[in-house]
Amino acid sequence: MLPREELLKHVENRDTLARVIDCAEKAIKTWSVVFTDFLSPPELAEATLSFSRLTEVQLLAWGGYPQAERKRIAIAHSELPLDESQVELTALDIAGNFLFDTATHRDFLGAMLGTGIVREKTGDIIVLGERGAQVVVVPELADFLSANLTQVRSVPVKTQRVDLSELKVREPRKKELTTVEASLRLDAIASAGFSMSRSKMVDLINAGDVRVNWKEITQASHQIKTGDLIAIRGKGRLEVGEIAVTKKERYRMQLTKFV
Repeated sequence: MLPREELLKHVENRDTLARVIDCAEKAIKTWSVVFTDFLSPPELAEATLSFSRLTEVQLLAWGGYPQAERKRIAIAHSELPLDESQVELTALDIAGNFLFDTATHRDFLGAMLGTGIVREKTGDIIVLGERGAQVVVVPELADFLSANLTQVRSVPVKTQRVDLSELKVREPRKKELTTVEASLRLDAIASAGFSMSRSKMVDLINAGDVRVNWKEITQASHQIKTGDLIAIRGKGRLEVGEIAVTKKERYRMQLTKFV
């Protein structure tokens, strides 16, 4: 048995991690590959960190394409082979004429949930503008959604399976920048990377809108390091690259902003 209580200590997404532990214990017991539902980035980060100390199981997260945010985790005994092709996923194309009635990510998600399914069974939704959208789901929902997802907003749609290779994924827009700061404080680096005032950034941090490596951080003085990912709800993400100390003992760092 896995050290359940130790794994669940100090985690935000306790219920989700408990379900991941259940899957892991089944994988160990049956020597088979067991899959979770789709997890959000914070849940994925927490599960990966919690299981990183264990040697008897391995985790592999995959959402259908490299930049996917929501992913399923495949869990197997550490001695079994495991790769992305084993993660059970199905892609659906939701086609309709949205030229005169534009639909958003929320509209497509709402239409799918309106059929009676739960969010955990769906991965990323790729909105294609006037042509509709594509979505990644667990395979067992594909036929159900093909039959029952027939309208989004006021637009009739046809929902059908497509190959994962047919997903029309756009490369994320990114901007490279360099900044020099007096400290490695979260508020200093994030305000520089997101081009906003330090006081505004402190307000966002205090409000719980800022995450570092998908963990909510509410201390403006939190120290940032190379490799950290800073995310602000509704404003994108910032990846911290190389950090060097200048002759004046300030910190020069490379930042990549994704929007």
